[in-house]
Amino acid sequence: MDVVGLVSGGKDSCYAMMKCVQYGHKIVALANLMPDDNLVDELDSYMYQTVGHQIIVCYAECMGVPLFRRRIRGTTRHQNLSYRLTPGDEVEDMFILLSEVKRQIPSIAAVSSGAIASDYQRLRVESICSRLGLVSLAYLWKQDQSFLLSEMISNKIVAIIVKVAALGLDPAKHLGKEIAELNPYLHKLKELYGINVCGEGGEYETLTLDCPLFTGARIMLTNFEVILHSSGVIAPVGILHPSGFHLIKKDDSVPLSNRTSSVFEVVNDCSPEAEDASQPVVISNSVHLSDCKLRISGTGNDSVFSICCWLTDGCQSSADLQSDLEVVLQKIDSVLLERGCGWESVLYIHLYIADMKAFSSANQMYVKYITQDKCPFGVPSRSTIELPLSKVGLGKAYVEALVTTDKSKQVLHVQSISCWAPSCIGPYSQATLHNNIIYMAGQLGLDPPTMVLCSGGLSGEMEQALENSEAIAKSFKCSVSSSAILFVVYCSKEIPALERTKIQEKMDDFLKRNRAANFSKHTRYLDPIFVYVLVPDLPKQALVEVKPVLYVSGNDAMMSDTEDPHTIEPNEWGFQHESWHDSGIQKCIVKGSVCSVILSITDQLATKLCSQSGNQNIEMSGDDQSALQMENIAKFAIYKLGNLLWENNFFWDDVTTLRVYVPISSILIPMEKLSLIFNHAFEEFSQTSQRTKYTKADAVVNLVPVMGSGGSAVAMNDMITCELFAQKLANHL
Repeated sequence: MDVVGLVSGGKDSCYAMMKCVQYGHKIVALANLMPDDNLVDELDSYMYQTVGHQIIVCYAECMGVPLFRRRIRGTTRHQNLSYRLTPGDEVEDMFILLSEVKRQIPSIAAVSSGAIASDYQRLRVESICSRLGLVSLAYLWKQDQSFLLSEMISNKIVAIIVKVAALGLDPAKHLGKEIAELNPYLHKLKELYGINVCGEGGEYETLTLDCPLFTGARIMLTNFEVILHSSGVIAPVGILHPSGFHLIKKDDSVPLSNRTSSVFEVVNDCSPEAEDASQPVVISNSVHLSDCKLRISGTGNDSVFSICCWLTDGCQSSADLQSDLEVVLQKIDSVLLERGCGWESVLYIHLYIADMKAFSSANQMYVKYITQDKCPFGVPSRSTIELPLSKVGLGKAYVEALVTTDKSKQVLHVQSISCWAPSCIGPYSQATLHNNIIYMAGQLGLDPPTMVLCSGGLSGEMEQALENSEAIAKSFKCSVSSSAILFVVYCSKEIPALERTKIQEKMDDFLKRNRAANFSKHTRYLDPIFVYVLVPDLPKQALVEVKPVLYVSGNDAMMSDTEDPHTIEPNEWGFQHESWHDSGIQKCIVKGSVCSVILSITDQLATKLCSQSGNQNIEMSGDDQSALQMENIAKFAIYKLGNLLWENNFFWDDVTTLRVYVPISSILIPMEKLSLIFNHAFEEFSQTSQRTKYTKADAVVNLVPVMGSGGSAVAMNDMITCELFAQKLANHL
């Protein structure tokens, strides 16, 4: 991509541009924001470094690209972490500057910035990029600062200290010194006082005088003066004011005076008008909202619930995916409104589509409903999967949304392309934290800096997907290996059956390796459970997608057994207990907080259930036999899950999601009838005993048609696989 580099003169912005070139991009322009008054060295700004701005004009000749500059007219008016368009704010100066760069150089597709750890700065750059249709490149984001500083020095960045403001740094001693010279001392200060060695905490600022991008010349600083801002004994603050400098030509056949570089000052003061994000979305297709089937499940206090919506068997599906999705999203939108909330209340979205080739058009419709403007608390995380929807009469789009009625969610949404983890460019986030649970977006085996699938086939993709998951987990100060409750692993049908064993091998190896690397006698590890789902296709035609659910808490009560379990009542709802009833069960329990269960019902188990129930009737038609078999399976599934909840001190009211994966080979009756069978089984069971404690009239079962599923990647051949998640929300009781 053609890139404009945001430059402050500091080492970070220059090294970020070098990383852009390393990953195949081309720096075609520079952009810089400077004080309105030339005599001012430093502004009181949360966004911009301006010390040494007098020298930035030289960068155009050093690099041979045009430099666009604008004087900062705005002030810090919008101080919240996430930025929204605010006239008169200093961020709008960046918008005006980059708008002009884009106007003059239309080929520009991305913006490079040197953000390492500042969410405040990163989010504002991302906001501007989003408004201008540009990609944010932040290749230094979340990188280890000691590693970065060493890399900058070894890659021949020559930068001097131009501001100090930290314990151990003295203006008289350290201003004007090169970072290579001060590297050991900065690491010593890190050990003594915990400073950021790259200066990310404001400890110091730098000015780059030379780097490999400066192909035409390097800058020679010939004279400067030290200005003390604070002469405190502990941490005096001082800046370096450059008063004399010139260029020294490098070995280049083109004279400096003939290099094709220019400096433009952007003086346009037009203030952007706020976009109207409140325009209603108009339904443009012929499918009526009444044709949507809706399922709602949730806790008795309505604090967390899931909405599951698809087109019914009888409706006339539209000719395209976008139209079907429009109807489904509009239906969910109306239900959210009825419940007094909106898309800002959504924690997670499963976007199931019938054709991954139409993903782009589906995403265009998605962003009409779920936008950052509509989600001030953060956009929900998302997983997008192709399912065989059309084959079972569910139209071309199916959406499941997990919703909370409180405002306590925390969202990690990094739109910048970086070396950290895959970016989420658009209205979906890497992860959402709510009530100690991290709901992570589905992770593909994408190489973060290039955003392409990594090499190495299935093994390589699986390894990278897990590494990406771990990077996201670390942002919440936890680890996938110690905090995971549940892994849902979507597997493409393109994976040869004999290759599927590699998926579990990589999973086991990753968890063991990370636990060994982070071993601590004080760490309590959860024992996660797994469900593997075979699907027709995944985004970018990936072979595998990993979707972890994590539990984060300082509570040492993490354990797989609970205290004082409920006593099982004699009523077994017609099932005489057998040892084989417990086959195919995985569970992960966080005492007093979370109950997660995977229940696999195989052909063998289904046959035994049918035999035990005595419901076999050779005179029945094939459809009736299939319906009867599914009734047995549904009843048994609800019975076992209900007992598991009870045994671990949970109730149906605590269930936020009960997802049932049904391979299309098992769907021998209409999906609508199958849905009724499962929900009727639940209603029957909930009336048999007080221990169910279910106060809602809504159904709890979300049916998901798949190509195969199971607790093992090798044998995804269950008749059905149930995935249950329950959580006690003490703060709502």
